[in-house]
Amino acid sequence: MIIIDAFRGGDDLGYTSNGIIEKDFNLMISKYISDRLNSLGIETFLTRDSDTNLNINQRGDLIKDLSGNRNVIALSNRLNFGDENGIEIVYSLKNSNSLPNKIENSFKEKGLTVNKVYQRRDENDTSLDYDELLKRTGNVETIIVNYGYVNDVNDANLLKNDYIKYAESIIKSLATQLGVPYTFESNDIYIVKKGDSLYSIAKKYNITVDNLMKENNLKSTLLNIGDVLKIPSNNLDTYIVQKGDTLYSISRKFNISVNELKSLNNLSSNLLSIGQVLNIKPNKKTYIVQKGDSLYSISKKFNTTVNDIIKENNLKTTLLSIGQKLFIP
Repeated sequence: MIIIDAFRGGDDLGYTSNGIIEKDFNLMISKYISDRLNSLGIETFLTRDSDTNLNINQRGDLIKDLSGNRNVIALSNRLNFGDENGIEIVYSLKNSNSLPNKIENSFKEKGLTVNKVYQRRDENDTSLDYDELLKRTGNVETIIVNYGYVNDVNDANLLKNDYIKYAESIIKSLATQLGVPYTFESNDIYIVKKGDSLYSIAKKYNITVDNLMKENNLKSTLLNIGDVLKIPSNNLDTYIVQKGDTLYSISRKFNISVNELKSLNNLSSNLLSIGQVLNIKPNKKTYIVQKGDSLYSISKKFNTTVNDIIKENNLKTTLLSIGQKLFIP
């Protein structure tokens, strides 16, 4: 299990500067990391999943109690304030530098600046860590990541605009440490921002609200800032032109050529109008399954792949029935 601690919360705002409130940032990145680790098959627990008060003793005791006899890694997400910049990684005196070094290297691979990776002893008792959370988490491997200095303009801009880089660095490191394959498809996810609604997100990706809710097993239309949504594949045949769209940008979006797009819509010019409905998929070729057919034999017949046929027809199984109609991609 990975226990993720969103530091601060409730009455404790943490450090604030350059439009960043630490408690909100910590919760946002913690929820993102948790959801992404879950998608990789890694179990997680959040010490807080909303804007609640939780003191350092409660956090430490919660982490220690949850660990039991299991192998647990605890990650405390925080921000800094001061005269420096960059990321700082703090690890416990009782632990090795193996995971902290993986995290450092992962940050550097993404072009992020790591200020230092270190341990620090309590001045009054050098056998103990200086940080109260590290002291209170028993034998759990606990790591503190300070993602940057909120009062440093460069750090703040990166934290606001590229925080997924920071989060994915952590996710990749933890997956590597646990021997779990790491994958990331940025087009498959969306992070809820202030002012978002399911309708606005669905419109952005030219999908339906129903499909968005089904993909994410949502029981309500309520969203929270920082929620991670999986974006379902676009199975619609049409696209509604948005402000700023061009034939070229739409053709890139749906992986077809400009000429094909014009042909599908009988366009004689490149001019578009907001709200215009465009066909984005060619007329589908169909095939009726015959005795002895398999997905493999059909894919060979039409010079496509089994996976593409499965996706095109939303098949849940490779079994076919005689007379079944298939769309050929």
